[in-house]
Amino acid sequence: MTGAAGIAILWAAGVDFPVAVPPGLVILLVGAGLVAGVRKRWSDGVGGLLGLFVVVGFVLSGIYGEGFDNLLGRNGADVALGQTVQLIGVVTAAISAMLLLREPSQHVAARRR
Repeated sequence: MTGAAGIAILWAAGVDFPVAVPPGLVILLVGAGLVAGVRKRWSDGVGGLLGLFVVVGFVLSGIYGEGFDNLLGRNGADVALGQTVQLIGVVTAAISAMLLLREPSQHVAARRR
């Protein structure tokens, strides 16, 4: 959800996106709804994969576009804020999913007893 908020800030700050509504905003909102609404082990992985996908996209945009310029404030403070919020959200989602998926599920742990 935080990653989507960051994209919304970028959008409001005037960053150009390929279509009228930023696709990443929609994708992250749907992913957050899926993770929150579906209480299955695989839904944590979906959130993590979406977070990782956006992190990779940011790195590629930093190499081939303006991602790092956005983060460093070269395109304005509001853009830097949006980029920072987005990265905090997606990195947190990716790390959280890795930690959650490392833990044995309660069902498997109950069978071991």
